[in-house]
Amino acid sequence: QVQLVESGGGLVQAGGSLRCSCATSGLTFRTNTMGWFRQAPGSGREFVATFKFSGGVTYYEESMKSRFTISRDNAKNTVYLQMNSLKLEDTAVYYCNLVSCGTDYWGQGTQVTVSS
Repeated sequence: QVQLVESGGGLVQAGGSLRCSCATSGLTFRTNTMGWFRQAPGSGREFVATFKFSGGVTYYEESMKSRFTISRDNAKNTVYLQMNSLKLEDTAVYYCNLVSCGTDYWGQGTQVTVSS
Protein backbone atom coordinates (compact mmCIF):
# COMPACT_ATOMS: atom_id res chain seq x y z
CA GLN A 1 0.00 0.00 0.00
CA VAL A 2 1.09 3.54 -0.74
CA GLN A 3 0.55 5.98 2.11
CA LEU A 4 1.03 9.74 2.15
CA VAL A 5 1.05 11.88 5.31
CA GLU A 6 1.18 15.68 5.07
CA SER A 7 2.40 17.99 7.82
CA GLY A 8 3.72 21.51 8.31
CA GLY A 9 0.52 23.47 7.85
CA GLY A 10 -0.69 26.04 10.32
CA LEU A 11 -1.48 29.69 10.85
CA VAL A 12 0.84 32.25 9.28
CA GLN A 13 0.72 36.00 8.74
CA ALA A 14 0.41 37.37 5.21
CA GLY A 15 3.85 37.74 3.67
CA GLY A 16 5.26 34.93 5.76
CA SER A 17 6.45 31.45 4.81
CA LEU A 18 5.60 27.83 5.49
CA ARG A 19 6.99 24.50 4.37
CA CYS A 20 4.62 21.58 3.99
CA SER A 21 6.00 18.04 4.05
CA CYS A 22 4.67 14.82 2.57
CA ALA A 23 6.12 11.61 3.99
CA THR A 24 5.67 8.55 1.79
CA SER A 25 5.64 4.86 2.63
CA GLY A 26 4.66 1.57 1.03
CA LEU A 27 5.36 0.35 -2.48
CA THR A 28 6.51 3.56 -4.09
CA PHE A 29 9.17 2.10 -6.39
CA ARG A 30 6.93 2.60 -9.41
CA THR A 31 6.35 6.27 -8.63
CA ASN A 32 6.41 8.44 -11.72
CA THR A 33 5.30 11.84 -10.47
CA MET A 34 4.46 13.59 -7.22
CA GLY A 35 2.81 16.89 -6.62
CA TRP A 36 0.73 19.24 -4.53
CA PHE A 37 -2.87 20.37 -4.88
CA ARG A 38 -5.01 22.58 -2.69
CA GLN A 39 -8.66 23.18 -1.97
CA ALA A 40 -9.99 26.44 -0.56
CA PRO A 41 -13.35 26.68 1.23
CA GLY A 42 -16.17 26.48 -1.30
CA SER A 43 -13.79 25.77 -4.19
CA GLY A 44 -12.64 22.75 -6.15
CA ARG A 45 -9.25 21.13 -5.86
CA GLU A 46 -6.59 23.24 -7.59
CA PHE A 47 -3.25 22.24 -9.08
CA VAL A 48 -0.20 23.74 -7.37
CA ALA A 49 2.98 21.97 -8.50
CA THR A 50 4.34 18.61 -9.66
CA PHE A 51 7.58 16.93 -10.72
CA LYS A 52 8.91 13.69 -12.19
CA PHE A 53 11.35 11.59 -10.14
CA SER A 54 13.53 10.99 -13.19
CA GLY A 55 14.88 14.13 -14.77
CA GLY A 56 13.58 16.43 -12.06
CA VAL A 57 11.19 18.23 -14.39
CA THR A 58 8.86 20.50 -12.46
CA TYR A 59 5.63 22.28 -13.30
CA TYR A 60 3.87 25.07 -11.42
CA GLU A 61 0.57 26.83 -11.61
CA GLU A 62 1.41 30.11 -13.32
CA SER A 63 0.18 32.30 -10.47
CA MET A 64 2.29 30.42 -7.89
CA LYS A 65 5.60 29.60 -9.59
CA SER A 66 7.36 32.73 -8.36
CA ARG A 67 6.49 32.02 -4.71
CA PHE A 68 6.25 28.22 -4.32
CA THR A 69 8.94 25.57 -4.72
CA ILE A 70 8.52 21.79 -4.83
CA SER A 71 11.45 19.58 -3.82
CA ARG A 72 12.32 16.03 -2.79
CA ASP A 73 14.53 14.30 -0.21
CA ASN A 74 15.12 10.76 -1.44
CA ALA A 75 16.79 9.60 1.79
CA LYS A 76 13.75 10.58 3.85
CA ASN A 77 11.15 9.56 1.26
CA THR A 78 9.66 13.00 1.64
CA VAL A 79 8.56 15.77 -0.71
CA TYR A 80 8.20 19.40 0.29
CA LEU A 81 6.32 22.48 -0.74
CA GLN A 82 8.07 25.69 0.26
CA MET A 83 5.62 28.58 0.27
CA ASN A 84 6.88 32.16 0.45
CA SER A 85 5.15 35.54 0.37
CA LEU A 86 1.90 33.94 1.41
CA LYS A 87 -1.35 35.71 0.60
CA LEU A 88 -4.81 35.52 2.12
CA GLU A 89 -6.05 33.63 -0.94
CA ASP A 90 -3.50 30.87 -0.27
CA THR A 91 -5.65 29.71 2.63
CA ALA A 92 -6.63 26.12 1.82
CA VAL A 93 -6.14 22.48 2.64
CA TYR A 94 -2.99 21.32 0.85
CA TYR A 95 -2.89 17.74 -0.45
CA CYS A 96 0.04 15.60 -1.52
CA ASN A 97 -0.40 13.48 -4.65
CA LEU A 98 1.56 10.48 -5.93
CA VAL A 99 1.15 8.54 -9.17
CA SER A 100 2.26 4.90 -9.18
CA CYS A 101 1.48 2.36 -11.90
CA GLY A 102 -1.23 4.59 -13.30
CA THR A 103 -2.97 5.02 -9.93
CA ASP A 104 -3.37 8.30 -8.05
CA TYR A 105 -2.81 8.34 -4.29
CA TRP A 106 -3.71 11.18 -1.95
CA GLY A 107 -2.82 12.23 1.57
CA GLN A 108 -5.31 13.47 4.14
CA GLY A 109 -4.23 17.08 3.69
CA THR A 110 -2.80 19.79 5.92
CA GLN A 111 -4.54 23.08 6.68
CA VAL A 112 -2.80 26.34 5.79
CA THR A 113 -4.41 29.53 7.08
CA VAL A 114 -3.04 32.95 6.16
CA SER A 115 -4.08 35.92 8.30
CA SER A 116 -3.83 39.64 7.66
